[in-house]
Formats: sequence, C-alpha cells, structure tokens
Amino acid sequence: MQTENSIMIQAPEDLIYGLAVDVERWPALLPHYRRVRVLSEDGPRRVVEMAAWRDGIPLRWWAEQVSFPAEPRITFRHVRGVTAGMEVAWNFQASPAGVLVQIRHDLLLNWPVAGGLVADRIIGPLFVSNIAGKTLSQIKLLAEAAQATPALALRFEANDNGPGGHNA
Repeated sequence: MQTENSIMIQAPEDLIYGLAVDVERWPALLPHYRRVRVLSEDGPRRVVEMAAWRDGIPLRWWAEQVSFPAEPRITFRHVRGVTAGMEVAWNFQASPAGVLVQIRHDLLLNWPVAGGLVADRIIGPLFVSNIAGKTLSQIKLLAEAAQATPALALRFEANDNGPGGHNA
C-alpha cells in the first residue's frame, strides 16, 4: 500500500514544520486526534502513542518519530498496532507559491492471503489517506491563520523549546 497526500500552504516553512513535528500538541490543534503520548525521547528520535478518530471509529498506533529540522523532514515508522511496519515521510518544499507539504505512507502488510488486499483497499484509502488529509487541511488552516494574525503564530510557536518543538 502506498498513499500520498499533499497540500500547498501559504505560511513560513518553520511555522508549518513546528505544527507538524510537535505531535504531542495535535489533540489540542487537530480535532480528529484523541491523544498523543510521548513514550520515550532521545534527541531527534522519540516513540509516540497516537490515537485518532476516523469518522467515529477509534484508532490507535505506536510509532518512532525522527525529526530532521535542517532538511526539513519528519519520518515515522509504525512499531505496534495493525499498521506495524508502515513507513511515513513528511516532506516540505518551499516555492514562490508557498510550501508544498507531502505525506507519504508505505505499508507491506504481511498477513497470509489477504494482507495486500486489506492494506490496499481498506487501510490505505479508508483510514490512512483520510486521516492524513484531515491533518494536512487543519495544519494549513492553522498555519495560514497564524500567518494572517501574528499573535496567533506566536501562540503556536510558544513552547519550552522554541519554534519547531522538542529538537529545534
């Protein structure tokens, strides 16, 4: 299974990256996220438990997040849950039109007989792509609102570690 969601955002790249990398703030910023807990942290690497809603269906997974703020890029590798083994990459590409943010998910579900079918026909389009699309749309809304209202940008960037979060 491979999915890709992308969106053009007209806001500073560092603001967008900060909203994306600080997953522990997502439940306060993204209405479809129920909970995110940081389970361990070592520099740019951390393990997180994430829980979201997919139109009333509760979902939960665990992932290793690695942040590359200088590139900028964020990767996740799902380590537990139905999607264990899924690789996720967030890429940010600045242009005169704004910042193109792309999320790519790759999953080879090694279940006997139906794994590929379940991943390609159910997990990818009905869950992964749906949640990633909602995440990107809400980050766009927040980043562009913050760009239009500087005080709001300061609120999004304000945390103990400065803009970009835990590893800035």
